[in-house]
Amino acid sequence: MKLKKILLRKGFVKIKLKKINTNHFEVKAKLNGVKGRFILDTGASNSCLDITLAAHFKLKVEDSETLAAGAGATGMETKIAPNNTIKFKDWKYCDFNLVLLDLTHVNTALTEHNAKAVDGIIGADILEKGEAIIDYKKKCVYLKKFVFKF
Repeated sequence: MKLKKILLRKGFVKIKLKKINTNHFEVKAKLNGVKGRFILDTGASNSCLDITLAAHFKLKVEDSETLAAGAGATGMETKIAPNNTIKFKDWKYCDFNLVLLDLTHVNTALTEHNAKAVDGIIGADILEKGEAIIDYKKKCVYLKKFVFKF
């Protein structure tokens, strides 16, 4: 039996990924009802968004004491945005926190490789919540739908 069939039977949703010039995978999603483009990054502990896009994605921004590091940059100031909703096709995650920081260094690297700038990064927090299974050959990620128990 094929992986796709097994995972769909077990309640996973298949989400297409697009491989960009930097060999990263790009994924489209709706964040707080607004369409966006994100890089899928299994090495990022938290999902994040470029701080300049906070109003565009309807975020409530709060101060944060945390400094971020990654992708060649360290000690970056961050903000936090609580109570967000993200949707990929039929998979939805509500009431999660998003880290806001300056993603200029990420987007500069992308554009230098003839790739389009992105709005943010989907990190391990969302991937873990969805019990993500990435199929590199088929360029897709499977996320498991939640079952809410009352």
